[in-house]
Amino acid sequence: MQKLFDFTTIIREAWHEYDPSQCIKSITDISAKVSTNYVYRVKLEDDSLVVAKLSYFGRYQHFVEDHTIINALANNLPDPFENFVAKSLTKHGELFTYRYQNSLLDAWVVFYNPIKIDRKPPKRLNETQIGILGEELAKFHKACKKVRNTLPRNFKQAKDDLDQLVEILDTAPGRFEYRGHRDTILQQCELLYENSDKLKAQNFDTIPVFIDWNIGNFSVTKDFKFYSRWDYDWFRMSSRVMDFYFFSRVTSDIGDRTIFSYLIDPLMEDRFLIFLKAYHAVYPLTKDEVLFMKEAYRFFILNYVVKDGRYFFHELYSSRLRQEAFEIYFPSLDKTFDSDKICRALNL
Repeated sequence: MQKLFDFTTIIREAWHEYDPSQCIKSITDISAKVSTNYVYRVKLEDDSLVVAKLSYFGRYQHFVEDHTIINALANNLPDPFENFVAKSLTKHGELFTYRYQNSLLDAWVVFYNPIKIDRKPPKRLNETQIGILGEELAKFHKACKKVRNTLPRNFKQAKDDLDQLVEILDTAPGRFEYRGHRDTILQQCELLYENSDKLKAQNFDTIPVFIDWNIGNFSVTKDFKFYSRWDYDWFRMSSRVMDFYFFSRVTSDIGDRTIFSYLIDPLMEDRFLIFLKAYHAVYPLTKDEVLFMKEAYRFFILNYVVKDGRYFFHELYSSRLRQEAFEIYFPSLDKTFDSDKICRALNL
């Protein structure tokens, strides 16, 4: 897409609308190479910096809703997280977004103040670091719960994403794209609906969750405390359980890897139990929330791999991950996930 359009020109237009009194000196692409979202470091004529994010996936209304909530969260989080999340630029007291539209492209831009970064977590954590990380996420989730009633209203729910996927299946492009897998997708959606109802997941606390917590998305202090968090592509208002799968990957014995898959196995590792025990000691989980980990993983695969993977990953990754979803991820759900093991570890 970037080859068809000059995205830096769109960034310049967006900045001109934001503040024409300051000129842009340079724009540097700092995007992650596996994603289809674009992030730029923008240097202004006085050498100050801002960060621009450009997206053309989804709906503009959802883009504005998400970033309005994120910005309110960034401003309302209490100590020690008051500077943990990047703050967006506002104009006349409201979040500033720029929408670019023509016959081929509908794209949106938001600007952030640069966020300070301390230390990148190591590719493989030791057990002490895993325990501290569990405590840190628990404290962060408690802080998010504390301010949740101060945030703008959220309208998009997980069911909306699944309903959209089911609708896509009955379109001509959807029938072609998901040929041979329609029944599997419908079955997995139905299981998610049924199991969520049984667990009364609609009654779980709804807080801001960022879902994608790979080690390239946050930094820590020398004591392994949370320092800063960026990359908000998978942000949503949902259960805190949605954040756990990626932390199981961060704490996995394999460690960080360049060639990745989304196997459920890390949720069952003893190292992840170390993380959960530390988390549970600070912000206790319920048995139903433990059972919901399986459904949160199912939702992640359905929504971020099957439905939207081609928007979040380049084709090299998205096609492989989607195929693995049908051949490995879904078939392994019942075989691999053992909620009793987790409940015993947490004394639930």
